[in-house]
Amino acid sequence: MQSPTVKRRQLSATLRQLRERSGLTSTEAAKRLEWTASKLTRIERNEWKLPNVHDIRLLLDIYGVTDQRQREALITLARESRRRGWWADYKDVFRSNLPAFEAGASVIRTYEAVLVPGLLQIPEYTAAVFRGSQVLDDAVVGRHVEARRARQQILDREDPPSLMALIDEAALLKLIGGKSVMRDQLAHLITMAVRPNITIQVVPNTVGAHSAVTAGPFVILDFPGDPSLVYMATATDSLWLEQPEEYQRYSLIFNHVSTSALSPEESAAYMTTLMDGQTR
Repeated sequence: MQSPTVKRRQLSATLRQLRERSGLTSTEAAKRLEWTASKLTRIERNEWKLPNVHDIRLLLDIYGVTDQRQREALITLARESRRRGWWADYKDVFRSNLPAFEAGASVIRTYEAVLVPGLLQIPEYTAAVFRGSQVLDDAVVGRHVEARRARQQILDREDPPSLMALIDEAALLKLIGGKSVMRDQLAHLITMAVRPNITIQVVPNTVGAHSAVTAGPFVILDFPGDPSLVYMATATDSLWLEQPEEYQRYSLIFNHVSTSALSPEESAAYMTTLMDGQTR
């Protein structure tokens, strides 16, 4: 788990658990340290940017954590969570922490209705998507393409996450960038689907309405040893869901749609047929 963002989340959750085990309320703990209650609340909600190692030590003291190994592990976690991830260089592009959480996820499940998932897009397809707004100049489009390619590098590392992608047929029929781009994009999907950690399934139009139609596109991220997250994006905002019941709901939706989709083998065969059609 290399993502400092994921490590900050883990640190926040652990500190909250330690406070609760100590029997202190957040107000009592903050008072002992002469902090404002809001400071401790921000720490426990993972609303901090760079954890202060000195503050962590103070919290461990008042929570009665005396085991030296546990203290050093948490201090190390705090130090590692202060590092900058590569995505910090693309603050002008990313509207959310999705790349940071993708970097720490062990399993990524994504459903897309009208577009190929970002982790599986070729550069020409990505550029065509952003040019579709007709308000971005070439430099800005190039910046988005560069950032998306950087995101995709998690699939090429030695310990890549498992990626399960459900793609509605409509997304594959939409000529994003024209026939040539779509042919190359389909070829890329077929190639990626051969990888042992990647599963791609096409949801055919003949299925009709399914449980994800009203939910819209979403991403489910699972982490080793940490609570899972559900991510959704709109044109103006990003939404993170982390309550267990919310995660279970979207996992159920994903599983339902998966059973309605073509098998991975059938999906590859269908994408090959579509790709061949783009040569005409």
